Amino acid sequence: MKIAILSGKGGTGKTTVATNMALNYKNAILVDADVEEPNSHIFIKPVVTNEKSVFKKYPVVDMERCDLCGDCGRFCKYNAILPAKNKVLVFKEICHDCGGCEIICKKNAISYKEREIGKIFSGNGIADIRFLYGDLNVGEVSGVKIISELREIVKDKEIVIIDSPPGTSCAAVEAVEGANYAVIVSEPTPFGVSDMKMVVEMLENMKIPFGVVVNKAGLGNDEIYEYCSGKNIEVLENIPFSEEIAKMYAVGEMMCSGDKKYNLYFKNIISKIMDIK
Repeated sequence: MKIAILSGKGGTGKTTVATNMALNYKNAILVDADVEEPNSHIFIKPVVTNEKSVFKKYPVVDMERCDLCGDCGRFCKYNAILPAKNKVLVFKEICHDCGGCEIICKKNAISYKEREIGKIFSGNGIADIRFLYGDLNVGEVSGVKIISELREIVKDKEIVIIDSPPGTSCAAVEAVEGANYAVIVSEPTPFGVSDMKMVVEMLENMKIPFGVVVNKAGLGNDEIYEYCSGKNIEVLENIPFSEEIAKMYAVGEMMCSGDKKYNLYFKNIISKIMDIK
């Protein structure tokens, strides 16, 4: 079973829920797919035993063959390749590695080279949790390729918890693709609910069942409960706003690695998801 944890915006407690669920879910593998800003490893504290580079291809133009017809530039919707007056400019950072310009070139003037865009790290962490995370190199535009490789590595695993990128970007869609269930983490504030609505719409379009965990419950107002009730969305759990929890988070400790009273929140979430399954 693949369970994606996501949120409408950063800072809502998505990683808190993902890491503590992994701690309470026997034999679960935790994947941090928030490759632009991974931070689950701060809490899981893995001993990294494997490191893998992730590469992306980009076009290289042989100007002795190129006749500057412009077909490659017209084909590329991302403007990663641009025929100019005397040469073809290539912006490798925004190339999506689709291979289309090579196919469409009638002069066979385009080939591809590879460059590293990031890495995947894996190992075991606290309580022997199997853990993988991706890390996008600084300056890179898209981490979709890294997320795709993370998904490929765990595709045959039985229980996978995916800490997804926030929002509804291409990276978030890639992380959630193929999930059996999704958990939206949101704060009970008007801003939190506003961003959550976009995630709800995305999951409905992808036809992925989901529920909501309200983090920092007790703050804000009742808008999130009224919205979920109106759309028949199950609220899986309310995790209270707590100074004690905030202090543990600030020093890189999971809620459930300290006071055992917090385990009940995550066991309850897991139990409800298993009932839905």
